[in-house]
Amino acid sequence: MKYLAVYLLHHTALQEYPSFPGQPADKTMNFSPPVSRDRIISTFPKCYNPQACLQMKDDWNTKAKMACQDRAARQQGYDRLKMSKAVVVGDLNVGKTCLINRFCKDVFERDYKATIGVDFEIERFEMSGLPFSLQIWDTAGQEKFKCIASAYYRGAQVIITVFDMADIKSLEHTQQWLSDALRENEPDSCFVFLVGTKKDLLSAEECQRTESDAIKIAAEMNAEFWAVSSKTGENIQEFFFRVAALAFEDSILKDLETGTSTAQIGDGSILDDKALEKAEEKPKKKSCC
Repeated sequence: MKYLAVYLLHHTALQEYPSFPGQPADKTMNFSPPVSRDRIISTFPKCYNPQACLQMKDDWNTKAKMACQDRAARQQGYDRLKMSKAVVVGDLNVGKTCLINRFCKDVFERDYKATIGVDFEIERFEMSGLPFSLQIWDTAGQEKFKCIASAYYRGAQVIITVFDMADIKSLEHTQQWLSDALRENEPDSCFVFLVGTKKDLLSAEECQRTESDAIKIAAEMNAEFWAVSSKTGENIQEFFFRVAALAFEDSILKDLETGTSTAQIGDGSILDDKALEKAEEKPKKKSCC
């Protein structure tokens, strides 16, 4: 039943997106609501701490910006399908689910049930005038669910490793979590973030000391570090905006590099116009009855 539940979640996510390019929208399958005002990103989000930043810039990549302006002018329908996948990994009880729920639902619950296997949320944005969706996969921190969760690491554009700032041991485990996630993906294909949660539990002195240790670990992981609080909401929106912006820009640049406009859903792809034309040209097999 657990595997069936995970399949149904994934299948539902695929159904939420419109029809293929060049085809009329299937109203029975397109349940996408409009982008809310607080999900519109017009300027490139800044990093949390310059010492822990891997992308030191104040604006979108020039090529990506020009491509966005061009697509916005042409109103290409398939841009509605553009989506990136982010997986959230880390020890049990470090606050992965609280982190996601605070951003996606703007709620904080002190008591919660441990994630069984995997779960996910889909957040829709408007990036530099274009629609974009981010799949955020919440994975279980329990050892017995690792074999299930690891299968959903594949096809990630972003890996978010989470630790509890009040539990230094969870920081020590983040490198192993990252190693497990990277094993399921192509080398150098993912943005990596190290996120410290429960910042509100630390004094200013403790926070500074923990951040210093985390920045060192982040450098070893080639990750960008953020400190957040799901309870107060501190840095939550800023962090996810940063994740979405980097993933979106990378997706645009990859399209320009390959010369395609294929929309990615995890590690799968939706056919572009040329692929559909070729498929339509193939002769249909005659039925035997």
